[in-house]
Amino acid sequence: MSQSPGFFLTIIAFALVLGPLVFLHELGHYLAGRLFGVKAEAFSIGFGREIAGFTDRRGTRWKFGWLPLGGYVRFAGDMNPASQPTPEWLALPADERARTFQAKSLWQRAIIVAAGPFTNFLIAIVILATFAGVYGVDRTPPVVGAVMEGSAAAKAGLEPGDRITAIGGRHVSTYKDLAQYTVMRPGERVSLDIVRNGSPRAMEVTLDVHREVDRFGNEYRMGRLGVANGSPVLEKVGALGAIGAGASQTVDVIRGTLDGLGQMITGRRSIDELGGPVRIADMAGEQLTLGWQPLIFFIAMISINLGFINLLPVPVLDGGHLLFYAVEAVRRRPVGPEAMEWAFRGGLAAILALFLIVTFNDLDAFGLWHGLAGLIG
Repeated sequence: MSQSPGFFLTIIAFALVLGPLVFLHELGHYLAGRLFGVKAEAFSIGFGREIAGFTDRRGTRWKFGWLPLGGYVRFAGDMNPASQPTPEWLALPADERARTFQAKSLWQRAIIVAAGPFTNFLIAIVILATFAGVYGVDRTPPVVGAVMEGSAAAKAGLEPGDRITAIGGRHVSTYKDLAQYTVMRPGERVSLDIVRNGSPRAMEVTLDVHREVDRFGNEYRMGRLGVANGSPVLEKVGALGAIGAGASQTVDVIRGTLDGLGQMITGRRSIDELGGPVRIADMAGEQLTLGWQPLIFFIAMISINLGFINLLPVPVLDGGHLLFYAVEAVRRRPVGPEAMEWAFRGGLAAILALFLIVTFNDLDAFGLWHGLAGLIG
């Protein structure tokens, strides 16, 4: 029987995950802006009508919106995405205009925009580095300890003692590297490079499709090679080693996200796997049910994905702004306001379409459509 974290626990967990991450993401923008002398007019957690807030001595309005699905920092002078002079901007007094976002150089604006996603990655590195420092780093070598009967590995001819050096053309240094690659590729045929008795060999293998259901009733479709590792190796590391491990794991998660996105674009993975706020809330509740450590690890994963998504080159996202700044750097002048407006309209339409897709998927995951079909039938 599947377990459920319950509605109130889910809401609490969702707030514990999304609230701090949104705040710290926007704080990254805010602090970078302050570094370059840009005045922040508003700092909001949530969208829509303000339900609580205060104004500090610098004139920044800190507030909470009624829709807690994001947040924003509004800098003085950030009147249009092209950052071009407008009559309103030109009418400002010189000293006030100097403290606006538009008045800053291209590289300063780029740093302010990139500071939010960078903060998300930094949060994840700190969390993962802490885990690495406390529990050690998994250095288990990719040596086959056992081969499951009838598995993809058995069909390919793998034997105990074989050392796997690469899979799908990607270098493998630990057993964890192997698992991270295979789990994302159910049913795919991939190349395998091994060393057996000191001699290198190459082979092809079609990964098994493994379906697993967790204690909460969630079903996962994963790829599996069908080998067990030998003796696990857990290495204790110092502060620098832990930071390196945290950064390495963050890169691995980003690479896994890119792999998943590429598979969806090419049709090898269904977009039904995309989830939105509802699914994140449900998963947060499940992780909190399992304990604080799984929840904190989940926060690191969401932080990485939040940073990654914001860096996508889609207008209205941070990555879209950075893309236009890159074009401005090459052309030595900003993109025209008309082109910018149409680009941002298109970006907004794409984001809204994605939001509808993930919301549809979230509701389907909760069985809403099946329930409605049953009522209609």
